[in-house]
Amino acid sequence: MMFRIFPKKVDFFALFAKQSSFAVEAAKYFKEVVSKGVIGETELETIHAIEQRADDAAHAIVNELNKTFITPFDREDIHSLAIELDDVADMLYTIVSRLKVYKINSVNPNLVKFAEVIEESVIAVDKAIRGMHDIKHLQTVSETCMEINRLENIGDAMRDDMLTELFDNEKDFIAVLKWKEIYQEAETVLDICEDVAHMVQSLLLKQA
Repeated sequence: MMFRIFPKKVDFFALFAKQSSFAVEAAKYFKEVVSKGVIGETELETIHAIEQRADDAAHAIVNELNKTFITPFDREDIHSLAIELDDVADMLYTIVSRLKVYKINSVNPNLVKFAEVIEESVIAVDKAIRGMHDIKHLQTVSETCMEINRLENIGDAMRDDMLTELFDNEKDFIAVLKWKEIYQEAETVLDICEDVAHMVQSLLLKQA
């Protein structure tokens, strides 16, 4: 019987890149859905399937982490990054689910604007994740993370402006409650992206 002499080495960077690709897929589909203003069972099932693939990718990272001795950075950091990145697709699925529950089937220009910023931020997250494998990309990744932070600040301002507009103009109290929750959840996606960016920057600084 032959035994493995050298411990298994897993390409965690490739696993993270796969996971982030599902976040991008979710963000693009989210923008498509809200731009059409039609949220039915098909739309919900589609983004749920994307969210499930993102979950599977996160679980794959955690499973490999439990079996692997050699890791590119601290095990706790790998686990935290996988969970945080998974939250992007989770939250986008939650928003679409909420839109369906609330029977919102019309285009809301404010939500479309949010979806555009979210897509831009998630694509930047994907770029940062894919640059982690090589320390030579430190400057590019750092600049990308700064862009993610900038987009989160834009999201904060958008949320506040949209809530002000909502409270000033919407007379239906139930509608106010619905859209307040949706706008806040949309901004939360950008918060999650910023959290991922902070983790990436921290990891690269540890390796520098």
